[in-house]
Amino acid sequence: KRDKGNLYHDSCGIQKMIKLQKIKINGKEAEGVSVNTENTFVLIIKAKKGFLGCGYFDVNTANKVGDAAAIVTGVKTFDDMLNSNVVKVSEKAKEIGVKEGMKGREALRLMF
Repeated sequence: KRDKGNLYHDSCGIQKMIKLQKIKINGKEAEGVSVNTENTFVLIIKAKKGFLGCGYFDVNTANKVGDAAAIVTGVKTFDDMLNSNVVKVSEKAKEIGVKEGMKGREALRLMF
């Protein structure tokens, strides 16, 4: 059930803050999702063929399910993610040309 702005309620009535944002990369749109936890933010930007995730995500899980994933760490915003270097890459992401050390923005470009 949606409340004002980005505030959502789950079936137990617990409030969670979720921020959704469209992110343009070379004229294409990806979907950014930020979830507040008790101590930090969980950030992900989803493109057509994969996602750029913060350090909260595990490449081993992405490998198990066959997702193209690139991980950046030490980020607090979507802009941080786009401008940070990729530190981990799933096997599927490697297949489409994503490499450790490239900027998050470049990794996302390869995921369209």
